[in-house]
Amino acid sequence: MSKILSGEGISILKKQILRVWSLIDDFKEYCSKSKGWNVCKDEDLIEAENEYHQLIWINHLHPSTFKSVVENPLCSFREGVSYRTIRLSYMAWVLPKTPPESITKIVAEEPRLSKRVAIYDLSEAYSGRPICLRLNETKSVVFHEFEKFLSMAYDVRLWPMYKLPPLPPEFVPPQPEKLGLGN
Repeated sequence: MSKILSGEGISILKKQILRVWSLIDDFKEYCSKSKGWNVCKDEDLIEAENEYHQLIWINHLHPSTFKSVVENPLCSFREGVSYRTIRLSYMAWVLPKTPPESITKIVAEEPRLSKRVAIYDLSEAYSGRPICLRLNETKSVVFHEFEKFLSMAYDVRLWPMYKLPPLPPEFVPPQPEKLGLGN
């Protein structure tokens, strides 16, 4: 991990951003050593607080691929000599190229997905600008730690892709009525 972690406390060195798979490997090592989270050796899967968080990296993301993966939150991975299937709590797409707008709209416009799917667009960072566009409305402790890691280890600033619209009325709890006093 090229001296990102050292000693009892964590000292993180600023360095040039790595290729996506190396960046995720460094993050997994950081999570294992500094957070004590269970990290899957052969998959980009982290178990934290009894939830499973998957980091998915892909060069060219097609809307049909994206839809089929996010609609099936099951993940199988090797555990010793056998395989285990779990239900993912959260998934993050870590992309070296800007995703098609249709993909970000799928997440932004579907509250059910925006609660468990995050998208990180690292294209600016790979172009030499220390910026990462993100779409993350999840409560994933792992993804929030990933954002801190990008900032600390690579001096990458995170910017929202765009603000998500307010929740549709059927997802907003009703407001209690105010009672008028002697009007």
